Amino acid sequence: MERQIVTDSSSSNVGEESEVVRELMEVIETVGSYAGFRKTQRKECLNLVRRLKLLVPLLEEIRELDKSVSGLGFNTLASLKKALLGAKKLLKTCNYGSKIYLAMESEAVMCRFHAVYDKLSQALDDMSYDELGVSVEVKEQVELMQMQLKRAKRRTDTQDMELAMDMMVVFSKKDERNADSAILERLANKLELHTIADLKAETVAIRKLVKHRGGQNETIQQILDLLGKFKQIAGIDETVSLDDPISTRTLQMCQSSLIPHEFLCPITLEIMADPVIVATGQTYERESIGKWLNSNNRTCPKTGQTLDHLSLAPNFALRNLILQWCEKNNFELPKKDSSASTDNYSAELMEEISSLVQNLSSSHPDVRRDAIVKIRMLSKENPENRIFIANNGGIPRIVQLLSYPDSKIQEHTVTALLNLSIDETNKRLIAREGAIPAMIEILQNGTDEARENSAAALFSLSMLDENKVLVGTFNGIPPLVDLLQNGTIRGKKDAATALFNLSLNQANKSRAIKAGIIPPLLHLLENKNLGMIDEALSILLLLVSNPEGRNGIGRLSFIKTLVEIIRSRTPKNKECAVSVLLELGLNNSSLILAALQFGVYEPLREITITGTNRAQRKANSLLQHMSKCEHIP
Repeated sequence: MERQIVTDSSSSNVGEESEVVRELMEVIETVGSYAGFRKTQRKECLNLVRRLKLLVPLLEEIRELDKSVSGLGFNTLASLKKALLGAKKLLKTCNYGSKIYLAMESEAVMCRFHAVYDKLSQALDDMSYDELGVSVEVKEQVELMQMQLKRAKRRTDTQDMELAMDMMVVFSKKDERNADSAILERLANKLELHTIADLKAETVAIRKLVKHRGGQNETIQQILDLLGKFKQIAGIDETVSLDDPISTRTLQMCQSSLIPHEFLCPITLEIMADPVIVATGQTYERESIGKWLNSNNRTCPKTGQTLDHLSLAPNFALRNLILQWCEKNNFELPKKDSSASTDNYSAELMEEISSLVQNLSSSHPDVRRDAIVKIRMLSKENPENRIFIANNGGIPRIVQLLSYPDSKIQEHTVTALLNLSIDETNKRLIAREGAIPAMIEILQNGTDEARENSAAALFSLSMLDENKVLVGTFNGIPPLVDLLQNGTIRGKKDAATALFNLSLNQANKSRAIKAGIIPPLLHLLENKNLGMIDEALSILLLLVSNPEGRNGIGRLSFIKTLVEIIRSRTPKNKECAVSVLLELGLNNSSLILAALQFGVYEPLREITITGTNRAQRKANSLLQHMSKCEHIP
């Protein structure tokens, strides 16, 4: 009878083991099917999925052996199942979650990846390979995966600083740039939130996030505000409500089934399927205005004004509004063959750009000035124009104009290069043509607007690591520090953005400190009206990793300022201030004591409960460090 009990137990173990193996393989198959990983975590997600797939041979071998295992062997499979379910939950969040939220909380999400790596490594370390009957070959493959997991945890990829700084700007209530259409457009593209379908899906994801978190808070409100701005630039005139079902929308413009007059082409008085904007700012159906221009007309049909140029910019915002109205009112847009008109548009635009590029080398200053002004305008309008200008050899000739002895031409030139540098390929072309030293010269001696746009252009170019080195080598840090200290408010903001990005390079940190960056940063913390506390603290956080930076920053007056920010400023201000204080305190315990004397303890306790996710983590770390230092009774 006893023997029969053993046999039943063995059969039960085999069945349970087979069920666990089946579930594990289903998890790996499910995560392998995810195809919508958010751009901010896409690389990490794909790497994790690839590593999980390396477990398939192990699971297949265990399943094929179909042998009874001890309680220890079964427990190791159960631990692996728990780790895989944690990985699945994270990957599901990165596949279906709010794109804005995942970008805001990118650091916290990366911590979750590291936690998943830890659990997977632990489960595999405890794996009873002999008990499970796993072959040496498969065991070696799993050990290879373990090595990859450990390397993944040590690796820290360079953050997308352009994305990080754009997020900082749009969430700043006092930054005059927070509604800048160029920044919003760039951010929408980076987050892949620029089509009606993208924005609908994001609205659904935010509603699920609110439900999961049990209601709205300041972070959710920031996300909703940014989603509203993205909808505005996409032309979706929609009230964002988390209560209404996603299928019902409130289109403010469309109160009846009559076609709004804004949707009608002024030439044909028909609803527009492909609206485009001409030089005067008026909008027409592409085919209609194309025929008008092809008939040698060079005026705006509606206003009669002479057109400064013949380029046609797609009116995406209006097109999205029209599509929304048509969907709501079951109206079908007329089918039109737009290929011919598109070809005409492209040919005309290429011809105009080619002519403008030639005029950049004209011996007549007025012709040069007109050409660079028009190129500045064209390069701002859309991505296609930036590519057309570069493909027509425009960048070398534009760079030459940086040294032209006319301040206004220099101003237009550096602004045109700023616009062109939005394109990643153009960043390299501009630097290769020697623009960086000339931009630094304008940064030192140009007009206020030229200096501001030079700083912005250097920030854009320095998104490439090799350009960070070039800016530092050509002594671009000191004039940026000077602009930070003495420039206009806009100039200070552009300089801060550039200096933050450049200081990601170790050599540039030392250059910035030697150039005297710390006093103007401390001044920005004290001047509430400038609204640049986040920018100043973000740069200081980079500098405190440098011994020279810690020596320059670690003064009692600065610690007192940090404590005041931690006590009474915005959640983002508090987050940055706690991060700086933590970094300082880890290297100098006397500064921790000073912070305690200034009354930091209670505000820190509050932040661990009510702060942002990152602020809570930093505050907890700081409190733990204080306990170790035994500064708290």
